[in-house]
Amino acid sequence: MKLYRDFRSQDEIDAQYNAGSNVPDFADWMAWYQRSSEQVRAELPHAQHRFGPTVSEYAEVYPAAQPASPVAVFIHGGYWRAGAASDFSFVAAGLHARGFCVVVSNYALCPQVSVDEITRQSRALIAWLYQHAAQFNGDRDNIVAIGHSAGGQQVGMLLATDWQTNYQLPADTITAAVPISGVFDLHPLRYSYLQPTLSLSHETICRQSPQHLAVQSPARVLVCVGALESDEFQRQSQQYWQWCLDQALEAELWQQPDCHHFNAIEGLHQADSELLDRIVALLH
Repeated sequence: MKLYRDFRSQDEIDAQYNAGSNVPDFADWMAWYQRSSEQVRAELPHAQHRFGPTVSEYAEVYPAAQPASPVAVFIHGGYWRAGAASDFSFVAAGLHARGFCVVVSNYALCPQVSVDEITRQSRALIAWLYQHAAQFNGDRDNIVAIGHSAGGQQVGMLLATDWQTNYQLPADTITAAVPISGVFDLHPLRYSYLQPTLSLSHETICRQSPQHLAVQSPARVLVCVGALESDEFQRQSQQYWQWCLDQALEAELWQQPDCHHFNAIEGLHQADSELLDRIVALLH
C-alpha cells in the first residue's frame, strides 16, 4: 500500500524529509546559527515588537539606515515545532547591509498550537508591519517575505492570502517572495516522524499546502533549494515554482550550488552573496 506517491513506509518518507539526519554536520550548523545570531544582536540596533496578543507573537526589528527602505520579513524553519527568532538573528546581517529594514518573525510552536494558528500569526505580522513599517524606516509598499523550510511554507501561505477581503490591505501587500527549501505539499508529513507533534488532519493539510491553493498576491517569486538536498525537497520546490508560473506569476527557480538544507540561508548573512543579489533584483 502506498502512503504518498511511491512511498510505502514511514522510513522511506523520513529518509527524504528528516533534513537533519541527511546533513552530517547538522549540529555544527545549529551552533553557527546561534553564535552568529548573538553577534548580530550585539552589533546591530534592534528591538522586539509585539504584533499580536499572545506571548509568542513578536518580531526582532532591525530598522533601516535610510527612510523608505525595502522591508525584508524572515520566517524561520524548524518544522513548525522548533526554533525562535533569536536563533535566526544572523539573517539580518547581510539584509541590513544591503539596505533593508529587517523583521525576524517569532511564532508559537506545535504541539501547543496548530499549523493553522502559525499561519494566522504570520499573516498578523504582515498586517501589523504594513501599518508600522515607517517607524523603522521601512517602505510598506515594498515588502519581501523570505522563509526557510517550514518558513517557506509560511511564505506560500502569505501568497495565498486574500489581503483585501480579510485585512483591508492592498492585494500586492507582498511585493516579492523567497521561499527557501520549503515544503509546499504537507501530505507526506502526515506519515512521517513529525505527525505526533504536528497532528496534521486531512483538512489541515488541504488548508495549509500552498501547492494546492490559489495565489492571491501578484508578487515576484524566487523559489530556492539547495542542490544537495533530498529528491523530495527538490521536487517540492520545483513543483511550487511551476505552480506559481501556472498562475501567471513572475517566478524563478534557483538551485543553490553546493548547498544543503541548513547552509541554504547562509547567504542572508553575507552582504555580497548571490542569494542577496537575487533578492535585491526582485525589487527592481
